[in-house]
Amino acid sequence: MASKKHFFTSESVGEGHPDKVCDQISDAVLDQVLAFDKDKEKSRVACETYVTMGLLIVGGEITTNAYIDIQKMARGIIRDIGYTHPKYGFDYETCAIVNTIHSQSPDIAQGVNVGGAGDQGIMFGYACRETEELMPLPIILSHKLVKRMADTRRNGTLKYLGPDCKSQVTVEYENDSPKRVDSVVIACQHTDEILDKSGQQITEKARQEMIEVIAQPVLKGLIDKQTKYYVNQTGKFVIGGPQSDTGMTGRKIIVDTYGGVVPHGGGAFSGKDPTKVDRSAAYMCRYIAKNIVAAGLADKFLVQLSYVIGYADPLSIFVDTFGTGKLSDDKFVKLIRESFELTPKGIIKTLDLLRPIYLKTACYGHFGRTEPELKWESIDKAADLKKKAAKL
Repeated sequence: MASKKHFFTSESVGEGHPDKVCDQISDAVLDQVLAFDKDKEKSRVACETYVTMGLLIVGGEITTNAYIDIQKMARGIIRDIGYTHPKYGFDYETCAIVNTIHSQSPDIAQGVNVGGAGDQGIMFGYACRETEELMPLPIILSHKLVKRMADTRRNGTLKYLGPDCKSQVTVEYENDSPKRVDSVVIACQHTDEILDKSGQQITEKARQEMIEVIAQPVLKGLIDKQTKYYVNQTGKFVIGGPQSDTGMTGRKIIVDTYGGVVPHGGGAFSGKDPTKVDRSAAYMCRYIAKNIVAAGLADKFLVQLSYVIGYADPLSIFVDTFGTGKLSDDKFVKLIRESFELTPKGIIKTLDLLRPIYLKTACYGHFGRTEPELKWESIDKAADLKKKAAKL
């Protein structure tokens, strides 16, 4: 039988991308509330941020006893991202910051405070054996590329880089297994110093430098002579960040999850406290899927949960193993119900979500991470699941 080939592409964006600036500030607000509110179980955060040239607006619904200095906090995040000079088109010292936060609706609170879900919705979780993180390869490589861009900017290896950047990776699959990287997109904001005499193109030297310093160390073993590189394909990328594009919290939901490999429920994560199942149940779905794959019960595993506002238990559980499961779908659903706490309170307790851990999730994806405090990435349930599955 002839081998079956296909190509799949995922993208990521860096810390200085306008949407990610907003995600980070929204999650920093949430972290501040969870760090300083002594009654954090009653804190409610739904924080949205908007950024454009010279202006950042922080709004949404927040109920808390903590005091948050929005101005100081937001400027600190913008500074840490790297917008520290007018040459980047956005500067933490001079941008205007507007605070329009108000309290949560009591109509929502009356259903959430007794343990119900903070909203209706559907959430998906996924895991597979393509990488050691049990994530799809294209999104993991895309995240690593933008992280590499940030690292080489911060350590001075490529001093001409600015904070805004994007990546995209196309992987060639053969018989459903990743074989090689077919193409790589690198978009790096930069200063004028690497432009050629025309002022419209970066020099070939700079282009090769970005390939050799950024792309090749990340993609080694997966690239070959046929791999195509697209570096700042318009010619230059001097004007970037909020100067070139508006940003909003929650506009990079595919970047935040699985790179488009599987469905997405549509709900964003950043700026939402864990009573909002858009976030917490998506984390639980990942925890379920990763532990089932780690237990050897499937090579690929997708799970969907659905909720309604004010009601604690999920309305439905759906699974798909893409033909790789060691159990029937019905038995997987039974295993999930017996093994995992699926109410909002149960999810928050299991994953210890009332902690200031969220800012670090706002860039480079919420899944496939190695930080120990992100407990949805733990595989501590795998051995128990394997034992229980043997009895079904």
